[in-house]
Amino acid sequence: FNFAAYFLTLAFPSLHAVAETIGKGLIDKDVVTPGVIFGALGGAMTWNVVTWLKGIPSSSSHALVGGLVGAGVAHAGWTGVKWAGLNKTLIAIVLSPMIGMFLAMAVMLISSWALRRSTAPQAERSFRTLHLISSAAYSLSHGLNDAQKTMGIITVLLYSTGYLSGPFEVPHWVAISCYIAIALGTMTGGWRIIETMGSRITRLSQHQGFSASAAGSIVVFTASTLGIPVSTTHTITGSIIGAGVSRRASAVRWGVAKNVVVAWIITIPASAAVGALVYSTTLLF
Repeated sequence: FNFAAYFLTLAFPSLHAVAETIGKGLIDKDVVTPGVIFGALGGAMTWNVVTWLKGIPSSSSHALVGGLVGAGVAHAGWTGVKWAGLNKTLIAIVLSPMIGMFLAMAVMLISSWALRRSTAPQAERSFRTLHLISSAAYSLSHGLNDAQKTMGIITVLLYSTGYLSGPFEVPHWVAISCYIAIALGTMTGGWRIIETMGSRITRLSQHQGFSASAAGSIVVFTASTLGIPVSTTHTITGSIIGAGVSRRASAVRWGVAKNVVVAWIITIPASAAVGALVYSTTLLF
């Protein structure tokens, strides 16, 4: 379903707004060079590998934003930063997990009321089906938001090297390549983080899993429509915590949740610093 987002953007081209935000909404497109992109990706990849090895559900989105801003500032100074776009993104990064948490609690409450007359086996079957549907919706929203971040990076690089010109527009070959890449990456490389999300924060029932993925998909779809590159990882983390708390607060392993929050806070400054450092090393060659 990550890849299916490609067909959604074919039907609704305006859904490529996230790629435009990454490509020209955080730092001035005119100050981007191949060295800046190399620094941005270096900062993001370094942080992603560190957190992946430790099984911490960090955010590639935060890392990419931090790496891009860090490398951009190292190249052109603070004047190259587009503060309106950056501030909007930072606010959404902070709010999206909290919105996901409260929305998951609301979905838990509403769905419990809707199936209040069902027997336990009937409710379990219903929530299993709903969980499959909401998980597919979240996978679609994940592909829609996250793949576009890479699209934005590749497209602005093509503009900076003169391969593209004119108004900012994502080529179809870039879009389809990014959707394929995120689908393959999710299938092959995310199992440690999937374990953390599925059981280490709190053990989810079918009801809770449905509520968390439904809430997460609503938040991420909304952000994608508005062109805001949010963290799909931390959005679903907040939704999972909300679903867990709805049962009882002690059902959430707060130590694991704390590690996620700490990684959430330090990702942007850490990746920005590494991005600036990697960019600076390119000046030596």
